[in-house]
Amino acid sequence: MHYYRYSNAEVSCWYKYLLFSYNIVFWLAGVAFLAAGLWAWSEKGVLSDLTKVTGLHGLDPVVLVLVVGIVMFTLGFAGCVGALRENICLLKFFCGTIVFIFLLEMAVAVMAFLFQDWVRDRVKEFFENNIKSYRDDIDLQNIIDSLQRINHCCGAQGPEDWDFNIYFDCKSESKSREKCGVPFSCCIPDPAQKVVNTQCGYDIRKKSKSQWDDQIFVKGCIHALEAWLPRNIYIVAGVFIAISLLQIFGIFLARTLISDIEAVKASNAF
Repeated sequence: MHYYRYSNAEVSCWYKYLLFSYNIVFWLAGVAFLAAGLWAWSEKGVLSDLTKVTGLHGLDPVVLVLVVGIVMFTLGFAGCVGALRENICLLKFFCGTIVFIFLLEMAVAVMAFLFQDWVRDRVKEFFENNIKSYRDDIDLQNIIDSLQRINHCCGAQGPEDWDFNIYFDCKSESKSREKCGVPFSCCIPDPAQKVVNTQCGYDIRKKSKSQWDDQIFVKGCIHALEAWLPRNIYIVAGVFIAISLLQIFGIFLARTLISDIEAVKASNAF
């Protein structure tokens, strides 16, 4: 989009500093994510031995935090400097990346709606891989425990999925005390207990399935999440719309500022 103001062409200070303010939030959030990710890695000793990242077969949540931090830091820096210095290259980089992320989000949403069975299979596979690495990473362990506790679920499809983990596997030769059990987050909480019983899931899968209902959650987390989504569809839709509007607003500011800069350059060329 190009337009010309001829002799009175100028860059709007309003759009310039509004875009700067918009991006300073991105930049500061990126710094916060990066700091949190690096601190978490230092606590786990990853910074001194990077092979610990490749040794984890599941998802290391810190990697996700760092990736988000790098993207936000880079976009915020490009947007801030591009706006203050009126640098078209940096502004186009910022704008193009936001457009790409926006289109990617739309594509993922459409694909998830059209290919629900394929998405369900990928989620199941993802969850099972993370169950295998449950004891390998404390952050991953906390996320799985929170997911199971909040959604009153256990495993991907059910408690039997904990056979994917060597410590809980009933068929393995392991002498683990947790063999044929489930994590404490699968246990139905006792309101009378003020202290969490971390051993409540021991040996539970040695009992008949009819006895499981009284002690642990038997619903798989995939089914629990599928039931959660329809109940909270308005919240999910609201969050998605809010994020989309913020992205569109950033694209609008960047494109307007680019047009102003190009108009000034065009008027000065005459």
